[in-house]
Formats: sequence, C-alpha cells, structure tokens
Amino acid sequence: MPSRTFIFRTIRWSAWDGCEAGLEHVDVRPADGGLDISGVVIGQEDGSRFGLSYRLKLDAFWRTRDLLLRTTSGQALHLESNGQGSWQEDGRPLASLQGCIDVDIQATPLTNTLPIRRLDPKDGESVDVRLAYVGIPDLTVAPADQRYTALRSGSLYRFESLESGFTADLPLDEDGFMLDYPGLFRRLG
Repeated sequence: MPSRTFIFRTIRWSAWDGCEAGLEHVDVRPADGGLDISGVVIGQEDGSRFGLSYRLKLDAFWRTRDLLLRTTSGQALHLESNGQGSWQEDGRPLASLQGCIDVDIQATPLTNTLPIRRLDPKDGESVDVRLAYVGIPDLTVAPADQRYTALRSGSLYRFESLESGFTADLPLDEDGFMLDYPGLFRRLG
C-alpha cells in the first residue's frame, strides 16, 4: 500500500447488527514519524458488557511499539515492543510473544490494518503473521497466527485465523483502514 502522509483522522464503527453490543470511536494522529492511535470501545462479549480504552503507538513502518489498554472495571495491560518481535509487559520480557510484530485487539477492527499496511501484499499474495492477540474483556494476551491475502491490493483483503479457520473479506478505505468487517463491525459515516 503506498505510503501516505496522515493528518488527524476520526473513525467510528458499530456492531454489525447495530444493537447496543458495540460502538467504537478512534482518533488517528501523526506523531514522532509514526502514528498515535486512541480508541474507546463499548461492547459485549459472550453476554458480558465492557468498556475499553486503548492507545497504540506505531513507528513509521506500522510496527506496534507501545500498547496501553484499560477497562472500565479497572483492569489494565501495558505492552511495549522494540518493533523487531521482542515484547515487555510492565518492564518484564514476554518470551511467549517473541517474533510477534503486530497486535490484534479482539474488540476492534482497527488492528487488522496494521499487518496489511506493514506488509503491503500485492494482488493474489498471501502473508502469514504471528501476532500478540489481546482477548477482551479479560485482557489476556497470547500469540496467534493469521493470514492476509490481497484480493484487490489496497482495497480488499481476506483475513484468515490459522487457528480457528475463521475467514472474512475486509474492504479498506483509501488510507487502509477497515470499512466493514462483515458480520462483526460496520463503519459509521
């Protein structure tokens, strides 16, 4: 995907069915040569309602360098990465995440953009990624394997969870952010 100069950007998604089960507001800002992304999610997972705020810092190559999540129930998770696959939680090394470059936060389609933008697969090309997957609402973190295939480079990608077999075709806007995540999230105007 071609490199773009970003200006401040606001994105909103709702749950696919439009019910109270989900709403998200995200601000994307250029910062220190990369991006500073802040989001708030109101959602529901397996019948449990949750509120979540998150902040992601990305470097110029779309690599996650810092992640802070907080739930309204008081849980928090702070992860830092060197951008090369080494992670720390609150200053302690996380060997289980060794080799993970990206992060995937369960409650938001925003994080699907990260490996797509970082790796920029061309038409028909598939890329496999091992990433740090954050489960919501309990903020558990574990490695996960995913695949992204460019159906139309720059605008449509197939997502596959290599563990569960779940797949979805994900349309992106001109900046590479998710428009809709069929069955899960719908972009608001």
